[in-house]
Amino acid sequence: MPAYTPLDLINQGDGFPSASSHPSLHAERLSTLSLLLHETHTIGYLLPSIASTLRDPQLSGPHWSIYGNTISLQGSSPEERSSNIHATLTLWRSKRLFRVLDGWRNELYAIYAPRGELLFTIERSAAALFGLVAYGVHLTAFVRDPAYSGGLALWVPTRSRTKSTYPGYLDNTVAGGLAAGYTAFETVVKECAEEASLPEELVREKAKCVGAISYFYIRSEAAGGESGLLQPEVQYCYDLDLSDRRDVVPRPCDDEVEGFELLGVEEVKERLGEGWFKPNCALVILDFFVRHNILTPENEPHYLEIVARLHRTFEFPLR
Repeated sequence: MPAYTPLDLINQGDGFPSASSHPSLHAERLSTLSLLLHETHTIGYLLPSIASTLRDPQLSGPHWSIYGNTISLQGSSPEERSSNIHATLTLWRSKRLFRVLDGWRNELYAIYAPRGELLFTIERSAAALFGLVAYGVHLTAFVRDPAYSGGLALWVPTRSRTKSTYPGYLDNTVAGGLAAGYTAFETVVKECAEEASLPEELVREKAKCVGAISYFYIRSEAAGGESGLLQPEVQYCYDLDLSDRRDVVPRPCDDEVEGFELLGVEEVKERLGEGWFKPNCALVILDFFVRHNILTPENEPHYLEIVARLHRTFEFPLR
């Protein structure tokens, strides 16, 4: 009996109560939080420790408007709002108020208004402090081969044991955050080269967008920084079928991963059940299993709940 069932993995990766399926639990959880607003729209949730820091101008600067349990970032343009939140984060970082900022990336994420308009950009490592929706891309490279269990094998990397987030965990073949100014596909091409040494021409020809998943993760210590930070995410999912290109072997190109293994479906299931995969990567693999008829209504009693929660509805604006 595996330690983690597919539903366990969903609960681990999508841990914040849903307003649609668990309204009372959602309302109870929301009563403990402050709301980050833009005009009348909620764009993030704030833990009490974050909200109290924002309420103190000596700790956060004069860039925030406070109305009861709602907080708004000041600024009349994306540029001004971006500058204001950067000033706050720089102050927090200098005072070492939040450990998650020790993972500062110098990479910006874009935050959006209801009609997909840019509100501001924010340092990647800080997005979870504000409960803001972050975006990324995940690509699964695979081969169809009857020699492997299930007739299918996935290229699975092991994350570097020196990484500050999820060291030594298993990952998707290629994954990366969607930085401001990049499209999803261009991010896939870039990350494939940087993380797996996959040729650009091959990726542009064969990588196919197969959908997106969404979930609301509550961070653990393995994510780096404080436990309990709120991290709603959308991941654009891509498949790369290398069945006719067995000469192509992913290889580490940077210090993100230690190496790649070609694992049959049953081996992947075993490692999922043993908890070896990074939580959001487990969700991407479950989505892959659904799309490739590996996880079905006949072999999974919680099939509908799993499928629904892989495509969670957020209360926040999306890009």
